[in-house]
Amino acid sequence: MKYLAALLVLVSPSFALAEPLVVGLWPGAPPGPPAKVTGPEINQTKPEDNLIAGRPLIRLGNVNAPEVHVFLPTKEKANGSAVVICPGGGFSILAWDLEGTEVASWLNEKGIAALVVKYRVPTREYDVPGKWQGPVMDTQRALSLARSHTADWGLDSRRVGVMGFSAGGETAALAAVRRGQRLYDKVDAVGEVGCHADFALLIYPGGIAGPDGTLKSDYVVTPETPPMFFVHAADDKVTCLSSTALFTALKKAGVPADLHIFATGGHGYGLRRTDAPVTQWPRLALDWFRDRKLLEPRSSEPAAAALPAAGPPR
Repeated sequence: MKYLAALLVLVSPSFALAEPLVVGLWPGAPPGPPAKVTGPEINQTKPEDNLIAGRPLIRLGNVNAPEVHVFLPTKEKANGSAVVICPGGGFSILAWDLEGTEVASWLNEKGIAALVVKYRVPTREYDVPGKWQGPVMDTQRALSLARSHTADWGLDSRRVGVMGFSAGGETAALAAVRRGQRLYDKVDAVGEVGCHADFALLIYPGGIAGPDGTLKSDYVVTPETPPMFFVHAADDKVTCLSSTALFTALKKAGVPADLHIFATGGHGYGLRRTDAPVTQWPRLALDWFRDRKLLEPRSSEPAAAALPAAGPPR
């Protein structure tokens, strides 16, 4: 944790974040395919790597001990909504600050709790579904963990969503369409709590459409699928057909969804603003949050009993 905190100060000085609560996701060895690590967990960014909006990013690799980093808004701003964030990285690394902690900071400013999932990577070398099974399990576990702490974290269990970027968008989408269909056997009391997403934001997601642009069979959309928000650029090499295919299925099922396709913008910009219009998407997302009433103060609900964390905070 100290290693990551130091990196965030050095690499992303414009984002001032309070130290998060770090919770191990599993009480023992994680179920499902392990990450194919080649060494210790480390930032794999090199000096010659491309900058995003003039700044480097943390490319966290060799993650074999999944965690969730919990960032809570101040009590004055908190509205009870929560978002589980899945950074991208092609199932090889995690774009930890660009698509993780910087997003958490933005959400906290809007009163939304943010849980950044440090899911297992690399898993890219597995055949499908092995490539995404572990990351989706970690994400489902994080959704359950959020609901198991509604009382002590000040959350509304009916307003827990998921958000993902690139490969993290694929992970978030798979967790969302499963609507609580857990990919793993329950291992403790946290597993008794729902692992579904109440809403989903998918930012330049990949892997959802096949080569012909149609929705892959892994994505079964029903009227019970949660509302979704999409952002993509038409010139993104990670084709925008993934967004349009899932949006079309949602439309046919009568599920509310917002789709924003920009002519240009490329891939992998996170929340960092440039001259590209696509980087104004956070304003559109904020409007969507308002429309879904996710920024309103938490409504009263029966308090969920706080359950023990899956792993010790560090």
